Amino acid sequence: MSTCELCEREDVDTTVHHLLPKEMGGTFGATANLCIPCHKQIHALYTNEEIAVRLSAIPKLKDDPQLSRFLKWIRKQPATKIMKIKKSNERKRRR
Repeated sequence: MSTCELCEREDVDTTVHHLLPKEMGGTFGATANLCIPCHKQIHALYTNEEIAVRLSAIPKLKDDPQLSRFLKWIRKQPATKIMKIKKSNERKRRR
């Protein structure tokens, strides 16, 4: 258990998020420890191309309008809560 670098909730299980997606050359690059909901939300909202071009740092992720709404909500949730994350309709249309 540790702290999520994105939502800053404590005592959560974290996963390793490659700030530059592995398929875009980030295999050995910078990573961040994110709780499972935050990690899933990033990949539900954005393509790897979008992440690589404009969201490859924690401050940029925190400042993104779509993700900041989620962060405001998730910070109020207990660390033990695991929720289902669905791809946004906008992301589905981009495929």
